[in-house]
Amino acid sequence: MKYQDRPLVQALQNFHDRSPVSFHVPGHKGGALSDLPVAVRQALAYDLTELTGLDDLHEATGAIKEAEDKLACLYGSEQSFFLVNGSTVGNLAMLYATVQPGDLVMVQRNAHKSIFNALELTGANPVFLSPDWDEQTQTAGTVSLKTVKEALAQYPDVKAAVFTTPTYYGIINRDLRQIIEVCHSYSIPILVDEAHGAHFIVHDAFPKSALELGADLVVQSAHKTLPAMTMASFLHIRSKFVKVERVAHYLQMLQSSSPSYLMMASLDDARYYAETYDEKDYESFQIYRNNLIQGLCNIARVEVVRTDDQLKLLIRAAGHTGYVLQEALEQQGIYPELADLYQVLLVLPLLKAGDEESCVDLVDQFKVAMDCLAEKETTSMRFNNFTSNSSPSSVVYTANQLHTMDIEWVSMQSAIGKVAAAAIIPYPPGIPLLCAGERINQEHMVQIYDLLMAGCRFQGAINREKKQIKVVFE
Repeated sequence: MKYQDRPLVQALQNFHDRSPVSFHVPGHKGGALSDLPVAVRQALAYDLTELTGLDDLHEATGAIKEAEDKLACLYGSEQSFFLVNGSTVGNLAMLYATVQPGDLVMVQRNAHKSIFNALELTGANPVFLSPDWDEQTQTAGTVSLKTVKEALAQYPDVKAAVFTTPTYYGIINRDLRQIIEVCHSYSIPILVDEAHGAHFIVHDAFPKSALELGADLVVQSAHKTLPAMTMASFLHIRSKFVKVERVAHYLQMLQSSSPSYLMMASLDDARYYAETYDEKDYESFQIYRNNLIQGLCNIARVEVVRTDDQLKLLIRAAGHTGYVLQEALEQQGIYPELADLYQVLLVLPLLKAGDEESCVDLVDQFKVAMDCLAEKETTSMRFNNFTSNSSPSSVVYTANQLHTMDIEWVSMQSAIGKVAAAAIIPYPPGIPLLCAGERINQEHMVQIYDLLMAGCRFQGAINREKKQIKVVFE
């Protein structure tokens, strides 16, 4: 097969076809010394390094540069970069390229933990923007234009603004274009974590990318919705406020000096997949999606919730938490993306024509799972609006201050009014419920308690067994 439209994939194939003898790294020698399963060993023949003809990610002049140029052309950026350390490294590079220690940064309260890690590493101070509550999905949604204007009035020295759209659940910020225009009038660059929106480019029926709406820097997890390997992501820049060279500088510092060629090739392939997606492909995807929704809606006690992103579906089982539904589905071989108090989240495949899948067996598996749930005790569910209507705010103590302070473990009951010594993060989705340095209030504790009782997993400053939280000793 010829891969002329996938320059890095073609370069790897050309190299492989020459049956080269390996006296270079990696040490598995093209898979010959590996005891991994056969299918994995075969792929290792393409797990190469910076050899003649294969270019260098950090000084690209050949196949990698050509592949990244094609990526920039597709997404309409000034320059686009392959990321081999996930969207996390893109979020880190965005912040390093735009802020200095002590700078104020507007940040969406329900951002991914990597954003808050980037703020800590750069020494910037967050101004938290509370998102609106999305009643349809029962999740924290996006930040409104009104909230942004309030923050700008209260914190006029803000140096950058970070937003997340779509949310993990597929909710789009419908005010984003206006938010960008307002922030740009203050010379504030807009950084967008668009991890779940790499596929928006493929068809007009999907939402517009933040890059198209005018954002300065946009990070996308190609592996989440396009056919790229895990950790494979994109970073796009088109800005009059942020220099490309500065972003490239920090990417060279933060990314691995031994990038995976398999991962980069999968990014080249994912870009080609998106670039060649056409109307017939979208029609095939729609047939699959509609058949799945119809089949699920015909199952008793099942509720299907659609979101702004057609790749996302939420499934609820009457009388049961999402965690219980997740367990029942996994027993039938169906693995959702995540579960929360109310539902499970499905990420649908972005199918092309010819890849049609039947939903009959899948719906039957859902039916079996629901039959199993019918034998379980039901739970009285209540929908809670957990987002605060409070004004934009900052932390009580910065990350650097916290490193010098004494901490203690206290019971959940006595934690109200104290300051969290580290983040408390339900995982998945990895969005901090509490950030390090924030004052803990009654609302936080209600949500933490409900999630613990429902079986949610946590990362960070919480001891699930002892029901304790790590706080600042004041």
